[in-house]
Amino acid sequence: MIINHPLLGPRDSAEFVYLGDANLMERPNWQSDTAPQDFYDYAYLRANPAGTHRELWFHEGGDRSWLVVTRNTVTHEISKVELARDVARAKGRSK
Repeated sequence: MIINHPLLGPRDSAEFVYLGDANLMERPNWQSDTAPQDFYDYAYLRANPAGTHRELWFHEGGDRSWLVVTRNTVTHEISKVELARDVARAKGRSK
């Protein structure tokens, strides 16, 4: 599988480490009344979708960047690759 790195261009997926659901970037509010349940869900419950899914990938064999990869889990087709820092910054601006 080829991942089109936003800065370095097409790279083999062997250079990367898959780190799970990109929703892990959105930590629960520790001051919430439901914080214990929210953190339990955050730490232990994962979706396993068949279809389009946003994932975290780490470029361990390269520039050590974090990416958010939108990938179809059935076909492995990648429709979008973004730097995780840009996704986090955009999320911060939209609040």
